[in-house]
Amino acid sequence: RACVCVRAYTSLTETRIQFGLSADPASSIRWTQSRIKDDPVIQSNRRGTITFATSGKDSRTTQVFVNLKDNLFLDRMGFSPFGEVVSGMDVVDRIFAGYGEQPRQDLIQQQGESYLAKEFPNLSKILASTLA
Repeated sequence: RACVCVRAYTSLTETRIQFGLSADPASSIRWTQSRIKDDPVIQSNRRGTITFATSGKDSRTTQVFVNLKDNLFLDRMGFSPFGEVVSGMDVVDRIFAGYGEQPRQDLIQQQGESYLAKEFPNLSKILASTLA
């Protein structure tokens, strides 16, 4: 029901905020080879929807993003929203995005929070979330 201490580590050209890699390298190792099959796209990537990041067919893992604006082009690419921010989008809009795509995912997985705290001290932390 809750996510504890997750960093929002990527801002994709002010269209999406991505998160989902563990701050704990041991946890990351357990998930590196796990994959989630794709879902059909039945709703659009509109502002506030939550979607799995992917690197190709059936390659979803723990990484998700929140759409900061309508990104309907993602529908044609197979990105299938599975959730929606129903309150607090103003908080999502304030997530620090100044590092863009600089944080390296491989180093997040290897070093976790120590890498992010040292190299990207201004990244926002998601301390808790709840499912409605």
